[in-house]
Amino acid sequence: MAMLERTLNGDFYEVLHTLHNAILEGSMSASYENGNDYMMGDTHCAIRMYERYSAMGNNRVALCFLLTGLDNQLHLTAITAGGSQAMFFKINTLGEDAFLDTLAQALDKL
Repeated sequence: MAMLERTLNGDFYEVLHTLHNAILEGSMSASYENGNDYMMGDTHCAIRMYERYSAMGNNRVALCFLLTGLDNQLHLTAITAGGSQAMFFKINTLGEDAFLDTLAQALDKL
């Protein structure tokens, strides 16, 4: 399991749209599985779940992120899972790291 956290400034919906597109365009096998948008007072919240095939591990990996925003202050937490074929411990997390790196590169461009 790999995790990424970032605090940034920007328009909530523009950042959300940019990240969504980067993930789907980052891999032919990437798919949007589900998500939800909601407000808690003045705070925007969006959760997204994606999945893709990892050729390195010959399996599927998942990426979930939560984007929260108040005014132009945003916080993102992203976590990947899957990608290992071992029964009792985790090996071969290359697919997870690569999936998370797609998101990190999109954030670096913002």
